[in-house]
Amino acid sequence: MRYLHTMVRVTDLDQALDFYVNKFGLVETRRIENEKGRYTLVFLAAPDDATEAKGARGRPTLELTYNWDPEAYTGGRNFGHLAYEVDDIYATCDKLMKAGVTINRPPRDGNMAFVRSPDNISIEILQKGDPKPAAEPWASMQNTGAW
Repeated sequence: MRYLHTMVRVTDLDQALDFYVNKFGLVETRRIENEKGRYTLVFLAAPDDATEAKGARGRPTLELTYNWDPEAYTGGRNFGHLAYEVDDIYATCDKLMKAGVTINRPPRDGNMAFVRSPDNISIEILQKGDPKPAAEPWASMQNTGAW
């Protein structure tokens, strides 16, 4: 068995791409515009997975589904969360904060943090390898909102 992709519906494709690509750092690997079905699919990969994701099987990716006709989506956490491993959790969270992203669960333990996308999808950020030593401002930072 092999992981292929996770699909999340987004209400504003430009806003979602700004978050996932410009702020979070994912790479667009392919896009499908379907006029008959009235939707756009955008597949994104973590930079270290981009070469494999651009291959024949297109994995592992995050599939953003944008339906052209407006719909209300509720319960963004009802499927759980996305998870990405990073080289430096503190640098990643700092970059996200500087880009205006709220760190809902700061990496107090040097190992795990949570943020949310503009469509309220919970994203877990995990430190690659062993946890980093506790460091400020993260060690004393409180949770913000739900994650």
